[in-house]
Amino acid sequence: MELEKHSGKEEQKKKEEIKKIKTSHPYWLGGYALVALGCLACYFLFRFNVIPLGSQKGLLLKLSASAFVAFILLLLGKFIEMLIVKGKRSRSFKYNFVRFVRLVTVILVIFVVISFLFENWYAAALSLGLISLILGFALQVPISSFIGWLYLIFRSPYRVGDRIEIDQFTGDVVEVGYLDTTLSEFGGNYLSNDLPSGRLIRFPNSLVLQSAVFNYSWPQFPFIWNEIAFQVAYTSDLEFVKSTIRKCTREQLDPDMPENIDKLKELIAKTPVDNLQIKEYPYISARINANTWVEVLVTYLVHPKNASATRTRIIESSLDALNQQPDKVKFPKGDNR
Repeated sequence: MELEKHSGKEEQKKKEEIKKIKTSHPYWLGGYALVALGCLACYFLFRFNVIPLGSQKGLLLKLSASAFVAFILLLLGKFIEMLIVKGKRSRSFKYNFVRFVRLVTVILVIFVVISFLFENWYAAALSLGLISLILGFALQVPISSFIGWLYLIFRSPYRVGDRIEIDQFTGDVVEVGYLDTTLSEFGGNYLSNDLPSGRLIRFPNSLVLQSAVFNYSWPQFPFIWNEIAFQVAYTSDLEFVKSTIRKCTREQLDPDMPENIDKLKELIAKTPVDNLQIKEYPYISARINANTWVEVLVTYLVHPKNASATRTRIIESSLDALNQQPDKVKFPKGDNR
């Protein structure tokens, strides 16, 4: 239940962010258009000496012209954001791409302002090159983290709301910034299950270029395999145990899970990987334990954020059904179990 609330909060956060962008765009577009027209009017007033300026005329002409172009770029940037938000892509894609458009817009605005204010392009470019070289050595980690952010935008190894594991960190992605990623940790040092621990993890985006990313929320197939082992004595009726566990497991899973199995088979069939050989779902298998009992294992698909709650329901339901048939189901006895 807590996992569902946590997931719902993440989705609500993204939804509210997109809604906020959508409702505020008309005001920003109108504001940028008015300011751009005001800058253009000032340029012509200065240009035709309607307002006497004296020696400051050249500087004010450059400022008004650069401001006009800058606000036109901001207007175009907001217009592109509006088109992205109104599209049919996922909220995570919209959220990330809007941030990318904003970054490009700011870079273009800075470039325009510099180009209008500096007449000597060679000196300006040389100075900018030296500054960039110095900053490149001083800010290697932030720069590599920014490159990692670009990789996240275009390759999308994970998105906001995904459950991932990277390096020694595991959690749900809360935010993907320009320099770092924020996770809401699950499990961790104080828990043995996959419930949220209450701790936030921040790591630099450069880590995505150096470590493997395990994404438990793959958009094409947001499910993972889980397995539970039930230990019974050799004298138990294994066929009864297997059928009972399969029945109880099926009752606790979503009714559309068999269709998801078919979807997974279709996805795997498009790759060089061998196809799945699952004739009946949930899949039941058995093995001999190293001690004094048989382990009956049930394998099933589940959403990663519901894994702990689903596992608990399956165990409770299966044990209740098995304990009702003591003649057919014998459990290991003694201190070794």
